[in-house]
Amino acid sequence: MSDFSLKDLQRRMDGALEALAREFMGLRTGRASTSLLEDINVNAYGGVVPLKQVAGVSVPEPRLLSVQVWDQGVTKSVEKAINESGLGLNPQTEGTVIRVRIPELNEERRAELTKVAGKYAEQARVAIRNVRRDGLEHLKKSEKDGDISQDEMHRESDQVQKLTDEHIKKVDDALASKEEEIMQV
Repeated sequence: MSDFSLKDLQRRMDGALEALAREFMGLRTGRASTSLLEDINVNAYGGVVPLKQVAGVSVPEPRLLSVQVWDQGVTKSVEKAINESGLGLNPQTEGTVIRVRIPELNEERRAELTKVAGKYAEQARVAIRNVRRDGLEHLKKSEKDGDISQDEMHRESDQVQKLTDEHIKKVDDALASKEEEIMQV
C-alpha cells in the first residue's frame, strides 16, 4: 500500500470522527448551544430555508438562546419552526428577537440521551472498522497480485490496525466526554 492509501484511510477515519462530532452537537445537554438550532429549516420566501439564512443565533446566558430574525415578516415562521423541531423548546417572541430557554433535563431524559450518544459512537466505530477492512482487503489484493511482499503486507497491516486503534480511542474519549456533559446537573 502506498503512503497515499494510508493517508486516504486516515482521511476517511477522520471523516467518521467529524460526523460523530456533528451528531453530538445536536444532542441537547441542558446547556445552550447555537448548534442546537443548526438543523432547523424555516418556511420563508416561498420555500424552505435553513434558520441561519434568516436569523442569527447567539447564547447570551448558559440556558438561553437568542434568535435575531433579520426580516420581521418571517419571525412567526421561525418561531413555528423552533416549536415544531421536536427539541422540546418553547420560543418566546419579542419583536424580531426570539428567546429560547433551555429547560433542565430530568434523569430519565439524561439516560435516554446517553444511550443515543452511545449509538452515535457505535456507528462511528463501525465506520472506522469498515475503512480498516477496505484497507486490509486492498493490502491482501496487492500481495496476491505480487505488488508487495508478504513482509510489506504485514507491516502495512500493522500500521492500518494502529491507525484504527487510535481512531477508536478518539471515539471512546469523545463519548466519555459527551456522557459526562449530559449527566452534569
